[in-house]
Amino acid sequence: MTTPAITITELRSKLSVTALLLPEKAPDNAAFLLAYLERPRVVAGIHAMWTGPEISCPIPAADLEGQTYAKPLPAENVTLTPQPGDIVLSYVPPRMWGGNPKAIFDIGLFYGAGARLLFPIGWLAGSVVAQVRPEERDRFADACGAIRRNGACDITFTRVEI
Repeated sequence: MTTPAITITELRSKLSVTALLLPEKAPDNAAFLLAYLERPRVVAGIHAMWTGPEISCPIPAADLEGQTYAKPLPAENVTLTPQPGDIVLSYVPPRMWGGNPKAIFDIGLFYGAGARLLFPIGWLAGSVVAQVRPEERDRFADACGAIRRNGACDITFTRVEI
């Protein structure tokens, strides 16, 4: 039996971890991520300003246009206080944030204690869709800390089975 997972890599920081998807806890959100990652994707990552120890990876609007998977996502396996190793998919409906006419889908990489999903628009629960394997979390935190120090980067997400 195989487990759906994603690899998350970034060269400069030496980020290279595997996160196990949680389809039993967040079925629609995991299905979205699997469909989006039908092929490897490179997404811009930047250290979050409001949420604490998070690398925020907003999915480019061009990757969503006309795609059947780009539909409103329900809140599943929700949290307001992500834990280290949590991969959180946040969905913001159109016009909710600053009048933006397009929905926002963001993959959050949470690497340390004290995270919170408090945004300029208020609290926004996110769906914990995957978790970095426990034995890789220290390395994950170190790499995310390097991204914080180095600035914006390109993060590669790849769908795998383990």
